[in-house]
Amino acid sequence: MTKKNTTNQEKMKIAISSTGESIDDEIDSRFGRCPYFLVIEARKEEGISDVKVMENIALEQVSGAGITVGQMIGNEKPDAIITVNMGPKAFQVFEKLEIDIYSAKGNIKQAVEDFFEGKLEKMNSLNGPMQRINNNF
Repeated sequence: MTKKNTTNQEKMKIAISSTGESIDDEIDSRFGRCPYFLVIEARKEEGISDVKVMENIALEQVSGAGITVGQMIGNEKPDAIITVNMGPKAFQVFEKLEIDIYSAKGNIKQAVEDFFEGKLEKMNSLNGPMQRINNNF
């Protein structure tokens, strides 16, 4: 099965792990444990047209945050996800849903611009904390 090239679509919905409630905030490096998610609607030519702020309901969960967050974000039906790191459980949820995941650091607004310019690297494998731990053994 060939995945769609999401950056060529007319209107995009992009979910981003965030340190705060604004597109001026930073991308949070802890996907499953970030305080907020921003679900952004944007077009390449017009930029960001809508921002939905979602509190992370799994922030304080002892375990299983990746699955909870995966379901929560999956219900929003994003075309793509932008984050720094992602653990195996969330990655598997999005892989099954065929949602592309991109890696970025820094300012959210800039990351969205970089996404539309094709500057972000697509995650094709796990890069979250559990993956790094497992690779060290």
